[in-house]
Amino acid sequence: MADAVDSPVDNPVDNAGASSGSAAGSPYPARFRAAEARGARIGRPLRWFGGVRGVDEALLDRIGRAFFEQDDAGAELAAAMRLPAGTPGRVTHRQLREALADDAAGAEVGTPTALRRLLDEVTTVPDWVDWDLIEEGAAVQRRLGQNSSDVLLQLSLVGGYRFGGPTDLLAATGALTGGALRRLEETQEWAIGLSEPGALRPYAPAWRATVHVRVMHALVNASFAEPDRQDRRDRWDTARWGLPINQADQAATLGLFDGTLILGCRTLGVRIPPSDSRALMHLWRWVGHLLGVHPDFLVDDERERHRLNHHVLLAQAGISEAGPRLARAVVAAQAERTYRGPSWWQPFRAGFERERLLSMLTAFLGVRSMRELGLPLRPPWAHAYVLPLNTWRYRVLGRTRRGRERLDRWGRRRSEAILASYQPDRP
Repeated sequence: MADAVDSPVDNPVDNAGASSGSAAGSPYPARFRAAEARGARIGRPLRWFGGVRGVDEALLDRIGRAFFEQDDAGAELAAAMRLPAGTPGRVTHRQLREALADDAAGAEVGTPTALRRLLDEVTTVPDWVDWDLIEEGAAVQRRLGQNSSDVLLQLSLVGGYRFGGPTDLLAATGALTGGALRRLEETQEWAIGLSEPGALRPYAPAWRATVHVRVMHALVNASFAEPDRQDRRDRWDTARWGLPINQADQAATLGLFDGTLILGCRTLGVRIPPSDSRALMHLWRWVGHLLGVHPDFLVDDERERHRLNHHVLLAQAGISEAGPRLARAVVAAQAERTYRGPSWWQPFRAGFERERLLSMLTAFLGVRSMRELGLPLRPPWAHAYVLPLNTWRYRVLGRTRRGRERLDRWGRRRSEAILASYQPDRP
């Protein structure tokens, strides 16, 4: 991975395994700033609420070059995991599981170099980490409860389908179209797990899950680079999109999970004071570090994140044909969830959840984006009842210690109910 702003990877073609290199020798892929006016329109709320002023060309250049940058430690491990059996330095899935489950296993003599390098990165705690602040961030996320799940599903996930690149990778891997419910369950379970006390310390459950996500991302990149998988290489255009999973898209995803989460919850009537914002941002900065996001894109200041997010939007391409397919799969998956209550109630609850989702999506994304995604429009009736509820919960109850304790319990109940709808056998 390049450390300097003006130094892209030496050979993005080799790293991505695609038949074509960067666009006409450009340090940027063809998607870079391909729909800048559209990105500026979509990012207008960021400019208003985030206080973003002007366009920083140096930052846009940094983002553009990051489309050809990868997580080097993850890439090295993925390469080692794909070596033939018996090859020196090979890492097995069993070795990875054991190393992530136990500090002693990772420290054993003979641990392959690639695995040792990744473990060193994710177990070495940077000086900027404040564990008390991370724990407070986890508490803030717990208190957000249903609001957090709503924003992450609607504004972060489906909202992200408005841009080509990552959506095309999801379509190419069949990540959602072939099993939307399972993927949504995995995402919700991971996000909710981050909010448990102590869960992000090395070798704790959410720490292991996050590092596992990092390795899976690296394996996806490696699979598209595999010499004997011409079918996949033909399905990924590096000159157009950059690397399959790259630092620019990783930064964009992180921004959807921290800054966008905060703004989205505020539009639902949730009071998030500066202290809560700072704690939540710090938690996600540590998560980004574990995921292998470049330090240039790791921030725990909300205003700086909005500035980054705005420039990321300017750097994007327009919507591709994968976006509407993925969005419709998410909406359709609501009927596959299992809701609490008798069997006769399930179709009614599934219909309610689908309509609620469409109502909130219409309010969050706007009419033009809904039409681009091929989703039916709905009046914003869901916001009409969520706003007064959140005003009471977070602007009245949430101002007292006992009120925050009640919100914590409510958040846990809602999180358990959401996970149970994806996992019917969950107690």
